[in-house]
Amino acid sequence: MNREEKNRLTREQIVSAAVEEFGMHSYSEASLNEISKRGGLSKGIIYHYFKDKDELYLVCARACFTSLLDFLGGMEFTFSRVEESMEKYLSSRQEFFKENPYYSTIFTNALLQPPKHLRDEIRDITGELENFNMAFYERILDHVELKKDVTRQEAVEYFMLFQESFNHHFRNKEYEDVGQLFQEHELKLKRLLKLMFYGIVKED
Repeated sequence: MNREEKNRLTREQIVSAAVEEFGMHSYSEASLNEISKRGGLSKGIIYHYFKDKDELYLVCARACFTSLLDFLGGMEFTFSRVEESMEKYLSSRQEFFKENPYYSTIFTNALLQPPKHLRDEIRDITGELENFNMAFYERILDHVELKKDVTRQEAVEYFMLFQESFNHHFRNKEYEDVGQLFQEHELKLKRLLKLMFYGIVKED
């Protein structure tokens, strides 16, 4: 094994251990000591490859969102029926996190409870998911007929406001259990997306 291959494997070993640690604890509760134990490596080795805990956390967060987007990007969606499209999208998210349980905590903490001093960096990472969501929504708009008094631009702005306000709502709630926060976030997302499209008033 050459030096380059060894360095790659060591880095992957560190990241794998860090994903487990950040996947079980919040940023503040996770520690490099535990990461070194999980990976069977010294803290010195970790510092050789990563500047500090912040850098390692951001690597894990990016791995989480990149993996999720790759997974969703590999799905085939039929946009001719709004409800089916949304159902497939949300069930695909659930499938991904079921297959990658550590990522559910990393996802929730990064999106809803990010460390204050890393908010700008994490915003760049989570913004990629927001862009995907917007592109997905635009595809749905291509296959629906809007009400006469609603322009496409207004529909897009409405969705942007929905995304921002929905996540803001959860950022301002206190949860001791990140798993509970994740489940409630995904459950309400499914419910409120339907309300966003179909409204709350029964038409005659």
